[in-house]
Amino acid sequence: MQVRNYQKELDQLIERIQKEGSVPSLLLHACCAPCSSYVLSYLSEYFRITVVFYNPNITSPEEYRKRADELTRLISELPAKYPIAVKTAEYDPQEFLQAVKGLEQEPEGGKRCEVCFRMRLSYAGRLAAEQGFDYFTTTLSISPLKNATLLNSIGEQLASEIGIPYLTSDFKKKGGYQKSIELSREYDLYRQDYCGCVFSLRDRNQRLQGGSSDIGGSPASGPSVL
Repeated sequence: MQVRNYQKELDQLIERIQKEGSVPSLLLHACCAPCSSYVLSYLSEYFRITVVFYNPNITSPEEYRKRADELTRLISELPAKYPIAVKTAEYDPQEFLQAVKGLEQEPEGGKRCEVCFRMRLSYAGRLAAEQGFDYFTTTLSISPLKNATLLNSIGEQLASEIGIPYLTSDFKKKGGYQKSIELSREYDLYRQDYCGCVFSLRDRNQRLQGGSSDIGGSPASGPSVL
């Protein structure tokens, strides 16, 4: 089975739209400012982007607002060839908790994460269809800890259902992840050290506390688990 090169596919699409002289609209699901930094600086050269911050998996209203505000600040300060708009969805953690019910003990990166990816991409895809965007995608593939093949598979399946093309990507390629770290430092971005949900926070605390199952504690501003 041939392994797809998602970055090459994106390069080819960008080359085509440049030849056409078009600037397609893109609805970009974003999980946080650090993940978005490189993706926005890259894609805003070729697309008219609207960012949607929809992440009901995040642990608390305070953390949700902190990440959303930091994303908004980044967009206001980041140079872009085409203006970038941003939408923040209402915070409803019950959406996530209901979706992953029964998967609480799954390991990070397992079935629970797949359900979470699908939930967030489905929201973005439906919104893109409702508002007439040309493409939709997510920043999630910037992370070395996220499965780009799985994300693109989910995105393309949703695209076939809703009729809006999914922009295939693997944003960690071409040094994208390292560039996101550099941009995070340049803009002094809050970089969380757990993915977002109570289960990733639990796992983070277990690592820090030598195996304790305590889910409490507050997120630190350290190396981001993107």
